[in-house]
Amino acid sequence: MEDVGTLIRHWRGARRLSQQALADDAQISTRHLSCLETGRARPSREMVLVLASALEVPLRERNTMLLAAGFAPAYRQTDLDDPAMASVRGAIHHLLRGAEPYGALVMDRRWDLVMANRPWATMAEALLGRPLQTGENMLALVLRPDGLRPALHNAEVLIRGLLLRLHREAVATADPELFALLEELCAIDGVPDDWRRDAWSHTPPVAMTVDVALGGQVLSLFTTLTTLGTPTDVAAAELRVEHYFPADAATEAFLRALHSS
Repeated sequence: MEDVGTLIRHWRGARRLSQQALADDAQISTRHLSCLETGRARPSREMVLVLASALEVPLRERNTMLLAAGFAPAYRQTDLDDPAMASVRGAIHHLLRGAEPYGALVMDRRWDLVMANRPWATMAEALLGRPLQTGENMLALVLRPDGLRPALHNAEVLIRGLLLRLHREAVATADPELFALLEELCAIDGVPDDWRRDAWSHTPPVAMTVDVALGGQVLSLFTTLTTLGTPTDVAAAELRVEHYFPADAATEAFLRALHSS
């Protein structure tokens, strides 16, 4: 494990902050910050948390910083089925029900499926020819030839966009599991080697759509991602709810009819 000074310096670099800017945010002197980064001074538990907050370090990595400084983790990681997470489960179920007749699903930090509402599960089953499985990686499902990719009319644009997003997340969080996932996805047959190339040859739209063939027509959808506000649990902080909204009137009518059938 890297020492805490190295981790502070890493996150300061990742956030593109000067020592002066971080010292001002943390209300300490630049001299003290320099001593912490070089190991000439040892931070207190409170100082680690102050710096991590100023650097907007994800909760999982804040625990890593505390361990590197010789302290116990501050943030627990609770399974979603735990009784302590009842309020979180309730909020998520409310979001999923409220999204109907449009699709919505919940994923963890690796984009693995946690749960989905009925419209999304119905649409996915129609596209895949099988029920969706909890724990499936949703990025891999989009990229794989035996997944959703054959039904996507704008597959190349989506693939490039998803891989670029995952790369940004991996860099922003320094999460080795996300870097490993990126490597796995890039090895899928048919994924372009030059996925970092700008996919847009013209001015991009306000929102990138998912154009998918289903029931004899092409549905046009756009997505939004929702996260929990001010969580203090690692697992809760890493949950994301993705909503699929119709991008045109024909898609809206199709989704409403599918939901009522």
